[in-house]
Amino acid sequence: MSDIRTDLAVTQSTFTATINAPLNTVDIAKWLFGLPEAEYQRCAPPDHIACGSTITDDGRPMSINVEQVGPTLMVQHYVGEITEPHHCRLVSLSDLFTPYGRYNAQVIWDLSVTAVDADRCRFTNSVTAHPADNYLAALEEHGVAFEDAVKLSRPAGEDHNRRETPLFAASIERAALGSR
Repeated sequence: MSDIRTDLAVTQSTFTATINAPLNTVDIAKWLFGLPEAEYQRCAPPDHIACGSTITDDGRPMSINVEQVGPTLMVQHYVGEITEPHHCRLVSLSDLFTPYGRYNAQVIWDLSVTAVDADRCRFTNSVTAHPADNYLAALEEHGVAFEDAVKLSRPAGEDHNRRETPLFAASIERAALGSR
């Protein structure tokens, strides 16, 4: 397994959206780990392909997501480090299938909600991807500078997060209001 380079970020983005439901009705962890696949697919068409929930050998919740971000097919194995009603932080050693081959990245997915007022919440969706050594080796083998790869990857990651954030918020809102 390759080492993760946490000093480097391939992509990093944070977007917010409004949830029209009281904070005490929102449970991100329950929503995330009970998310039906069709609902996941509606949250970033056509990028979101499949999802499922399981647990790690030591009993931590895990979300498995398959999605296409730009030219990269990603299989993510998100392990819940924080899985609370108003905050989930998940970390994945993801498999990435790219034009340069297959490699790994550590993807950190952080979801949170805070009250705006008695009837609304602010949803924050943050994603950061750190390359593994095998990703950096593949770039070097193809004569691609890391900075150039970031210039290609970052816009796709930001676009994906920008599009999925309001759709995730709407899905969380439906779950909070009991209409999903």
